[in-house]
Amino acid sequence: MLVQRLGAPSDFDPLLDRIRGARIVMIGEATHGTHDYYRLREQLTRRLIAEQGFRFVAVEGDWPDCERVHRSVTAAPGGLADPQAALERFTRWPTWMWSNAEVARFCRWLRAWNQERPPQQRAGFHGLDVYSLWESMQAIFDYLGEEEPASLEAAQEAYRCFEPYGRRIEEYGAASRFVSARCEEEVVRLLARTREQAAADGPDRFSAWQNAEVVAGAERYYRAMMGGGPHSWNVRDIHMADTLDRLLDFHGPGSRGIVWAHNTHVGDARATDMAADGMVNIGQLARERHGADAVVLVGFGSYRGTVVAAPRWGSPAEEMVVPPARPGSVERRLHELLPERAVLVFGGPDQPGWVTEEHDHRAVGVVYDPTFESWGNYVPTRLGERYDAFVWCDETRGVRPLPALTSFGEMETYPAGV
Repeated sequence: MLVQRLGAPSDFDPLLDRIRGARIVMIGEATHGTHDYYRLREQLTRRLIAEQGFRFVAVEGDWPDCERVHRSVTAAPGGLADPQAALERFTRWPTWMWSNAEVARFCRWLRAWNQERPPQQRAGFHGLDVYSLWESMQAIFDYLGEEEPASLEAAQEAYRCFEPYGRRIEEYGAASRFVSARCEEEVVRLLARTREQAAADGPDRFSAWQNAEVVAGAERYYRAMMGGGPHSWNVRDIHMADTLDRLLDFHGPGSRGIVWAHNTHVGDARATDMAADGMVNIGQLARERHGADAVVLVGFGSYRGTVVAAPRWGSPAEEMVVPPARPGSVERRLHELLPERAVLVFGGPDQPGWVTEEHDHRAVGVVYDPTFESWGNYVPTRLGERYDAFVWCDETRGVRPLPALTSFGEMETYPAGV
């Protein structure tokens, strides 16, 4: 194991040496609202794009919202001139995950970097998640109305199937448990038509196909969610892993991608108690599909500080105090052993017991109650198996949300808010 103190972007050199040759790098976060995680993730990502030729960033966000950002950062025709304006149009709660000053800073850098290169060499920004059923449906209508009006009927049939349940799509999931309310057949027909149309190259066709995949994934997700348990989690993470694979294909042979998501999605589920519950995640799936040598998983953690989160699902965000990590946790051990900031690169025969043995590892979602620290908010983890590297920040502070008009999103995710 190698430990490097962090102070400047150049201090990531040992991690970049580990990444060299990998096709996929997943960079996590222990919360969805910590400035330090976003800032350090940005520094690492800039170097991966500029020095190692990574072609896109794919985030734990909705495809239509991130498509606006993508068009802005790649200076595509019709894209907004300022990526921050695209981020401020994120309305699905919790908006602060991506609509924040830290992401805006990175996206402005990415646009400036892209504008110095021809369009085919520009790095993209994409969404991996599954929630945007209505937004993706509207995007399909917009595309087909202009490009393929003959294919509009399949989209309209899918829309009419969901329409009785309104924007509260979870009502469809509840109804499907008791009556024949499944829209699966209409969605499959829509997906087949858009896949066929997407056989021709082009970013607009690919985006229409991905929106159809989101509609199909959302139908499965909301139906599974009403059954409880981990199945809906697996539907969501398999959708994100499939989207990542499509992006690698779309960006061309040998393309390399970066994922930004919570530690619970990035860190291999097999090294946690998630595996005992039958759960998988995108880190595990990427290792299985592409091989461990082609994938580098990077986790984050801290001992104490503040975080932007919400006390209840759908409520306004606020800055909360994150208390010192509890005894016996990974975070407590790192607080005792390491400097204020460091990157750990795992591997080799000299790894200490606290890296190979199971210890609690903090995970904070968009909903957070610091009083749960004595019994919740932690995932039993074998750190050196879950990640290939780990970024440590002893004390952290919350992100800076951008102004946003928030609309209520999907029901609470399983597990809570990650």
